[in-house]
Amino acid sequence: MNITLNGTPCRTAASTLSALLAERGFGPKVATARNGDFVPASLREATPIGEGDRIEVLAAMQGG
Repeated sequence: MNITLNGTPCRTAASTLSALLAERGFGPKVATARNGDFVPASLREATPIGEGDRIEVLAAMQGG
C-alpha cells in the first residue's frame, strides 16, 4: 500500500504501526503519529495503517 512517511511517499507491506516501524528499522525510542494524531507506544501494535495514511516518526535528538 502507499503511505506518506515523514513527508515522503512510500510503499509498505506493514498492516500496523509497529510493523511499519520494524520494517523501516526504527528503534523503540521514537514518537509516532498517524494522520496527525499522536499514537503512544503501547497502542502501536493495535494501530492499523491504511492506504494514504500519513505517518510521522520522530526521534529525540541529543546535544547541548
